Amino acid sequence: MAEFSFPKTSRLLNAADYKAVFSDAQFKVSSRHFLVLARTNNRSGSRIGLVIAKKNVALAVQRNRIKRQLRDTFRHSRALLDTLDLVVLARKDADKLDNSQLKDTIESLWQDLHTKMKRAAAKNQDDR
Repeated sequence: MAEFSFPKTSRLLNAADYKAVFSDAQFKVSSRHFLVLARTNNRSGSRIGLVIAKKNVALAVQRNRIKRQLRDTFRHSRALLDTLDLVVLARKDADKLDNSQLKDTIESLWQDLHTKMKRAAAKNQDDR
């Protein structure tokens, strides 16, 4: 059960962490409802930061639901996302998705990100 915990070390906690990802995003994946920015880190695991703006998701209940789903899928997909700092931004109408659609969308974003990372690693290997 501890492997699916969400400790403080799994979160981006300060503005400098967010700024580093925004200014130096090595990977970007998106869907109609979300944008994920990612960069590699020098830590033993991945960290996530969430940006669910009131402008895009008006109701606090919906913002919190989206954040819960994002954290949950992140915890369960952490093996795919090793050593990354991630920032997830919600776009307009993200609150229109029900929980199962939300989970499917987020999991496909994690899978797309994993694929991009593998491609980049293979390209770096070929360049050597």
